[in-house]
Amino acid sequence: MRSGLHGASHSRHAAGRPPWSARASAPLSSLRPLCGDVVQNVIRRDRAGFLRQDGRMKSVNGKASPGKRARRIIFSSVLAAAFLFGCVTARPFRPVEPIPAGIVDMHCHIAGLGAGGSGCFVSPKMRNNWRFSIYLRSFGVTKEEMLKEGDSLVGDRISQSLAQSKYVSRAVVLALDGVVDSDGNLDTNRTEVYVPNEFVAEVVARHTNLLFGASVNPYRHDALARLEWAKAHGAVLVKWIPPIMDIDPADPRLVPFYKKMAELKLPLLSHTGAEDSFTRATEGLGDPDKLRLPLSLGVTVVAAHIASAGKYHGERGPDRLARMMGEFPNLFADISALTQFNREGALKEALTRPEFSGRLVYGTDYPLINTLMVSPWYMFHLSLAQKFSIWRLDNPWDRDVMMKHDLGVPTDIFERPGKMFGGTN
Repeated sequence: MRSGLHGASHSRHAAGRPPWSARASAPLSSLRPLCGDVVQNVIRRDRAGFLRQDGRMKSVNGKASPGKRARRIIFSSVLAAAFLFGCVTARPFRPVEPIPAGIVDMHCHIAGLGAGGSGCFVSPKMRNNWRFSIYLRSFGVTKEEMLKEGDSLVGDRISQSLAQSKYVSRAVVLALDGVVDSDGNLDTNRTEVYVPNEFVAEVVARHTNLLFGASVNPYRHDALARLEWAKAHGAVLVKWIPPIMDIDPADPRLVPFYKKMAELKLPLLSHTGAEDSFTRATEGLGDPDKLRLPLSLGVTVVAAHIASAGKYHGERGPDRLARMMGEFPNLFADISALTQFNREGALKEALTRPEFSGRLVYGTDYPLINTLMVSPWYMFHLSLAQKFSIWRLDNPWDRDVMMKHDLGVPTDIFERPGKMFGGTN
């Protein structure tokens, strides 16, 4: 059963807890004495080490200099204050609602090295970048495993992890087209990561909990045929990252492409806002205002990440996107990546701005939720008990759902991707 209420979710680890976890998951009333004890111990330790003599603080043993003593006091005070802050009660951004069953993650990435004839591609520059090893670890694979078993191993690991999730039942796995040249063909010299539609369609066909998210660069010479192929093979959306695919969504040459998308009822999931997951990006192409053209032609558009961390023509990305919500009823935004430490405040803005009400869609930006960029320990609005409870979860999707739930993500946001892409009503 995939159910519901936060209270029940926090009691699910009663069996097999390590000895220290009883305090971690105890009611907040029992945590407050612990906070007080910590502060008192810090104060006692500081007082025990110093005596006031002749108007100055002097060490009992005479070994510590005044500068070191002052730094020690400041450091201890900061630690105590930080611990106290973590003991306060939960402060969600909006009232907490039940978690629905059968959540669909509409923003899940996959990648490959080209092993096993997958057709995937990662540029030498990206392979030598510090991000590359982090991405492999977050997918739960090694380079050696992929070369031996093929790139489809990544899809198998995604499916296996999803199958173990209590809350998320399916995920839209995203292909990623590359940059194209003036002849409309793939340009590997300017492409950092390429994940072909054929590879993703084959992977998801083997797993009932995976859905096909296609990617077609509209500047390809056969872009319309590729859209039709994707739809015929079960694609539920088309994914773009304009800043790295060199796509200008406002280019009037793309009108035939958008009309075909509308005809095929293929939504567009387009990255908006700053892009820093790759070694290069043309940031201006992430401006949400550029999505007016497909919206005006009837394409359903999901602006990934609510354009957070971006600024265009002197205006914040979320402000530009919020203004568009009132103009286009076919415009939505996903909440993927909004709990990353480099997007502080983004989730609160998404949940509390009235313009976004009824327009937000649940997504994770997997595998980034499986990195140190996302952790409950960064979230000051979570109580200490909540932080421990989320941190102890092994499944990355369950951690993501519980953290966003505890921060106030409502039921309808979790349900919306299933209605839009997962075939649920």
